[in-house]
Amino acid sequence: MHPVTLPQEIVERVRVRRGRLHPFESLAPRRTAFVVIDMQNAFCAPGAAIEVPVARNIVPNINRLARAVRAAGGLVVWVQMTIKDADDWPVFLSALVDGGNSERILSELQPGSRGHRLWPECETAPADLVVTKNRFSAFLPSACVLGGTLKSRGIESVLIGGTLTNVCSESSARDAAMQDFKTTLVADANAARSDAEHLATLVTFIQSFGDVRGTDELVDLLRKPS
Repeated sequence: MHPVTLPQEIVERVRVRRGRLHPFESLAPRRTAFVVIDMQNAFCAPGAAIEVPVARNIVPNINRLARAVRAAGGLVVWVQMTIKDADDWPVFLSALVDGGNSERILSELQPGSRGHRLWPECETAPADLVVTKNRFSAFLPSACVLGGTLKSRGIESVLIGGTLTNVCSESSARDAAMQDFKTTLVADANAARSDAEHLATLVTFIQSFGDVRGTDELVDLLRKPS
């Protein structure tokens, strides 16, 4: 698990700026969605094309928070990175990863492949929503329908977990905030490739975009009357 303690200088800076550390002091459970990003075999399985080893370690926290959100009447959403063919995201596959690995990434993120499936240790439920995206952000309207879907269901608060903290989770969380969702990154339910990358995202996000809290805190908030 990554360290999740924010540097004291950042905590003090945020408190001076906004008068408190956490911008959202409560949750309306039935208007809350827990959005889990890219917890698929392609990211979680040992030796996978985009393996993030720490992603396997955050599964218990993801499952625990998902259970708490469901019990409180909220919505759990599983987001799957999906690239149908090489023309679906040509710049990424041709320029941002090496040629050999791009073919492997494509093969593992195509619908129907083993890599595309959710990691089997993630506990889903029939009422959960499953959506696909073909860019880093699940809240980019041209890449995913999620933002509009959540608005139509009256969702106001979004909790973000999954992987990678500093790529798809951060991109999704920033775009959710830009669409006026009260957005929280779950500090101990996200995974990156290094502690430094993980912490950098938490530091940036709490200063300008939304909130950062741990699983225990969020479970407690979900149990309190809103």
